[in-house]
Amino acid sequence: MLTDLLPNVLAAIVYAILGIIIFIFAFIVLDRMTPGSLWKEIIDDHNTALAILSAGFAIGISIVIAAAIF
Repeated sequence: MLTDLLPNVLAAIVYAILGIIIFIFAFIVLDRMTPGSLWKEIIDDHNTALAILSAGFAIGISIVIAAAIF
C-alpha cells in the first residue's frame, strides 16, 4: 500500500511545481506585454482595473494549467 502511495505523491509534487513554474512564466509574459510595470500600477497607483485584469488572467491561466496537467 505504501509502495503505491509514494509514486503518486511524487507525481503530485512534480506536477504542482511544474504548474507553478508555468504560471510564473505566463505572468511574466503578461507583465512584458503591458506598458509600464504591473506592480507599480497596481500597488503604488492603485489601478483597480489593472488589478482585475491581472486577477482574471491569473484565474484563466490556472484553469488552463490545471486542465493540461489533469
